[in-house]
Amino acid sequence: MRGQTLMADVFVSYAHSDEPVAARVADALRAEGFSVWRDDALPAHRAYSDVIEERLKSAQAVVVLWSCDAAKSQWVRAEADAARTAGRLVQAVLDATIPPLPFNQIHCADLRDWVGPDETAGWRKLKESLRALVGPAPQDNQARARKNRPQLAICILPFQNMSGDAEQEYFSDGISEDITTDLSKISALAVCARNTAFTFKGQSIDVCDVARKLGVSHVLEGSVRKAGGRVRITAQLIDGSTGDHLWAERYDRDLEDIFAIQDEISKAIVDALKLKLLPEEKKRLERRGTNSAEAYNFYLLARQYWVSGNHGDPRREERVMRISSRAVEIDPYYADAWALLAIAQSNLRYGFGYEVDDGVAAAHTALAINPEIAEARCAMARRLEVKGRDEEALRELQTGLGLNPDSWELNKAIATFLMWRGNVPEALGYFEKAVSLMESDFHGWGMLTTCYFALGQKDAATEAATMTLKQVEEVLAHDPSNGAAISFGVSALAALGEQDRAREWMERALLIDPDNLNMRYNFACALARDLSDPDAAIHMLDSALSRVKGSIGNAEFDPDLESIRDDPRFRKIIAAAKQRLGLGGCAAIAAAAEANPTI
Repeated sequence: MRGQTLMADVFVSYAHSDEPVAARVADALRAEGFSVWRDDALPAHRAYSDVIEERLKSAQAVVVLWSCDAAKSQWVRAEADAARTAGRLVQAVLDATIPPLPFNQIHCADLRDWVGPDETAGWRKLKESLRALVGPAPQDNQARARKNRPQLAICILPFQNMSGDAEQEYFSDGISEDITTDLSKISALAVCARNTAFTFKGQSIDVCDVARKLGVSHVLEGSVRKAGGRVRITAQLIDGSTGDHLWAERYDRDLEDIFAIQDEISKAIVDALKLKLLPEEKKRLERRGTNSAEAYNFYLLARQYWVSGNHGDPRREERVMRISSRAVEIDPYYADAWALLAIAQSNLRYGFGYEVDDGVAAAHTALAINPEIAEARCAMARRLEVKGRDEEALRELQTGLGLNPDSWELNKAIATFLMWRGNVPEALGYFEKAVSLMESDFHGWGMLTTCYFALGQKDAATEAATMTLKQVEEVLAHDPSNGAAISFGVSALAALGEQDRAREWMERALLIDPDNLNMRYNFACALARDLSDPDAAIHMLDSALSRVKGSIGNAEFDPDLESIRDDPRFRKIIAAAKQRLGLGGCAAIAAAAEANPTI
């Protein structure tokens, strides 16, 4: 047998309290064709340390399973350090524990909800990393791996909004996302990512073509019509190879029944595909953030404004605050709504200088209700950041990311935190993750463009600029006065060499939204980086920073402003803004925080 006569490809490191999980991981990897060793195979006639050292050195990849106990284990940390030094480290987290330094600076696969050999995002990430290190499996092992993979895979297409009101789009999108989330909890079913499924939104499609392109066996499509207190939802489960309907249903109910409808759809799919649920999966399917359809509706509306609203316009934050506040007024135990409220308050306080609560109280409320609400950590980290406690702020964000590695908000927050401290290479990875989670995020694509240019990756920058412009144009089709979208569109056009069109957009935007300081700042970046107009860039930057009420720290590290950073006028603008704010940007807020304990 290969495992007895040759050294294994993969070494698994773990704390002994996690042995049941480690055994499942090892067995599942073997089913995928990997040769795996863990310390249950220690021979009785040899010294423990000698065998460990030998196996570590010979392994092509070392999988470290981090948990609370593993982080305290000197053995696990030593094995992880040896693997990191050799460039063979692959990490996974089993609970909310953040790996110790320096391992917390390296991406981890999320296996917290992994219960077996299923195709969760974390498990796929782990396998992809191992394949990169170990290489393809032998043919006989590949066949065995295919046999052990879930044979069923599904794509939940965005449900059509049939309400006759484009403003109700947020509700149909929310239903689609929730059903995707529910089905993703089933280990025997592979579920296409939300971001991939939403690329087909608004298109006339052939279901069989979609199934073939995505490599799924089944497709779920449907529609939502909401009017007053009533909702009509239709759903059809389709065989991707034949186009046959396996199940279809129409639900005409009161809006209060929305959660029951979602549950019935998920259960109907489970039954139609003859899936067997594990006890843990049944429990996860039954979890809901709220039982109030009204609160749920307000939360979906608030998050839609948060995701696609006008960045740089405080009215976006004010609107999200009002709507989220209404949601938690209806259901005081709605943790997701409390977390969104916290983020909006934090942005208004520290981003725009408004005299409002900074969101930490709302964040603590969210975490008291549900300690796994990752997004609540954003507001807590922001307070630490403005107090100058950067290491604590980063740990807070990393704790949130450990709770939910697929959080768009957390990935954006960490990316931005690193970016404005000059760590562009590491920020890049988090921005890439953010846009993979939400392709419509034109801000994320724009920041990626900046990162790629700063790192000299011009082809990648051009691709990111193209995606930025695509997403911007989709936003402007519904909201022509969105200053943030226009500003990122200007940057994208300038990066793509369309200078006349970029200047035309800029002129129009300044007439439409002249008080959007974030927009003016972005114009300064485009003028400095791609339009080669330092005088205009200086003037535009001055018009933004002379009136800003929040942090100005971005300008001092922004790669887009590199061409004007040594200009005496640039230094004068920064100095004047700092003097006006007292100590400058975050430091001014930190000083105020010390004087006012409510901050």
